[in-house]
Amino acid sequence: MAPGPFSRPNSSSSSFILVGIPNLEAFPICLGILFCSAYILTLLGNSMVLLVIVLDKSLRDPMHCFLAMLAAIDAVMVTSIVPKLLGIFWLHSNQIGYTACFVQMFFVHSTTSEESGVLLAMAFDRYVAICHPLRYRMILNRRTVARICLAIVVRALLCMLPLTGMVTNLPYCRSLVVPHSYCEHMAVTSLACADPNPSRLYSMSMSSLIVGMDTAFIAVSYLMILKAVLGKESCRRAFSTCGCHICVMMLYYIPGLVSIYVQQFSHAVSVRAQVLLADLYLTLPTMLNPIIYSMRTRRIRKAMLNVLIPRKAHACHSTQ
Repeated sequence: MAPGPFSRPNSSSSSFILVGIPNLEAFPICLGILFCSAYILTLLGNSMVLLVIVLDKSLRDPMHCFLAMLAAIDAVMVTSIVPKLLGIFWLHSNQIGYTACFVQMFFVHSTTSEESGVLLAMAFDRYVAICHPLRYRMILNRRTVARICLAIVVRALLCMLPLTGMVTNLPYCRSLVVPHSYCEHMAVTSLACADPNPSRLYSMSMSSLIVGMDTAFIAVSYLMILKAVLGKESCRRAFSTCGCHICVMMLYYIPGLVSIYVQQFSHAVSVRAQVLLADLYLTLPTMLNPIIYSMRTRRIRKAMLNVLIPRKAHACHSTQ
């Protein structure tokens, strides 16, 4: 009989062991407080963004639909890793089951793909709003927005299903200690006693293709926006409108690309630095995204004030 997808020759264990952050095991309380604080801020911020978009009927345009999707993705992404990470730091719960490990891997990688797709959709939204304002409602109607959101999710699933199949079909008969704080693809496949290079090549190719295509289309969108508004009175307003989106993109793509290629190609970077970089890549942008949007977007900020302090917000609004 052929070995199943979770075959573990020479292994009686049904779990992987997550190390956490190598060489920082002596500071579990401090690390736990940092990541727990970031997790709470992420959930509060993204939940607030979702709440105000749901409650405020004026926030029904495509941009805010994409923003709500981004907030939901961020919440799922950080929840897929931080609770287990806190268990490692505070409860010494380093074990993670095979199925749980691969489910975590699936959610981490699929949500990163989805986030990239949402950022592309938001760039397209800004392009249509600034370059074709009279046709904005016609181009980005509800059906089109729904199709874009569905395409983002389907793309992530189609990219992840082959990778999941390749990873789960690898036999794991070596040490089951994962030198990472979560089931990161490269770290897990390094434990396989079969050749992991096909899955690694597929992962690198798909990551590079998705990020490369999305950033190229985003760059084209902003170049066309720049061409359309340069030298006009609306130039300052256009840059202000797009400013928070550009900040979020830089916060997501730059650490993400560095993390991916450092883990693949750089043997000079310590494992501790690689793990910290990967953890910060998944937690820092998810925490800062709602802060950036609430600070830079007047409508989101006003809606948040209406939810948090409705009487004062309405009083201030009526006096203006």
